[in-house]
Amino acid sequence: MKTFNVPIIYRSPLITAIKNSRKKQDRMKKDFTPTVLDFGPIRILLARHFGFCYGVENAIEIAFKTVEENPGKRIFLLSEMIHNPHVNNDLLAKGVQFIMDTAGRQLVQWESLTSDDIVIIPAFGTTLEIEAKLSSLGIAPLQYNTTCPFVERVWNKAEQIGQQSYTVIVHGKPGHEETRATFSHSRSNTPTVVVKDMAEAQLLATFITGESPAAEFYDRFKGQYSEGFDVVKDLQRVGVVNQTTMLATETQGIADYIKNVIIDRYALTNENAGERFADTRDTLCYATNDNQSAVTGLLEEEADLAIVVGGYNSSNTSHLVELCEEKLPTYFIAADDQMISKNKIRHYDFHHKQELNSDVFLPEKDVVTVMMTSGASCPDALVEAVIRRLLSFYGLEQQIEQVIENYK
Repeated sequence: MKTFNVPIIYRSPLITAIKNSRKKQDRMKKDFTPTVLDFGPIRILLARHFGFCYGVENAIEIAFKTVEENPGKRIFLLSEMIHNPHVNNDLLAKGVQFIMDTAGRQLVQWESLTSDDIVIIPAFGTTLEIEAKLSSLGIAPLQYNTTCPFVERVWNKAEQIGQQSYTVIVHGKPGHEETRATFSHSRSNTPTVVVKDMAEAQLLATFITGESPAAEFYDRFKGQYSEGFDVVKDLQRVGVVNQTTMLATETQGIADYIKNVIIDRYALTNENAGERFADTRDTLCYATNDNQSAVTGLLEEEADLAIVVGGYNSSNTSHLVELCEEKLPTYFIAADDQMISKNKIRHYDFHHKQELNSDVFLPEKDVVTVMMTSGASCPDALVEAVIRRLLSFYGLEQQIEQVIENYK
């Protein structure tokens, strides 16, 4: 797989050594057991896969290279390039400006842009409407494009099945940049509707079967369907694609559920279900799947707590938190300095969108075991910093160098 030129500030000697060692031992990526770092009074179970994915490294390389190669030019990002505050702040420090926030609210007015400006498309991609807006301003919309190739693969699949007269069901968060982009690209080819979770998929199924009156669809899915959507006609042949950072198991569960509804509705079998249900399994992102599978492997071990590192608005990171929360106390943090002491930690409750201060953190026992992973947009350097911070509470920071040597 291609390697990228990512700034050294995001790299970690410790994590690089561990990942390289695991890769040599498990080239086919079939072993999802964690890496055990035993420091005596504290043991750290590190997930098999975590951190920057292909799409994120691709985006970072393009963005930083664009800044370096265009001194004196105004450089804009449509919105956050990835959902990590450290990377985005580094770009802001280099003079890059964000045109919109993550919700699509305008920070820089379109009228202030000129054809001499550079606009970078973030890793989530963008809508066809924004591409057209940039073109109208004399800015080539795809000249500096960091859209993740796996996001583009979803768009291509949506277009492909749309040309075969399937309606596209997008599993994603309606307000997320990637889902907005996927929805835009898909609806240009075929009727499209967004479902955010299994509950909405089950609701949609009642319109497929006719259990719910067609007229109710337009209120229940307001803002989530393409213009001119015909409930009766457009739900007869469907396929499911996803926002790549959603739980892969949930996407597959939704696809399987809708497929079974279609089979029952039209008296089909698994063998001929393709007449009305498109197979889109090849659109699931490998990195999202690997990171989630690694957490599943991690959770087979016993531990006292879990720490998940990443941006608070990172969808893929929040899903890792969800998985960990099912088994043990879980702390979602953006950086090492949020661990104030052995007893105090500042962490994020993404369910209620608020930061919490807890006076209970590391338990008082002879050996504390901590599970750890990070989101696909989180630099490995931050994970090493979190490990170092944990060790500092036990006076063990100096042991890091020996661990690095052991893994070389």
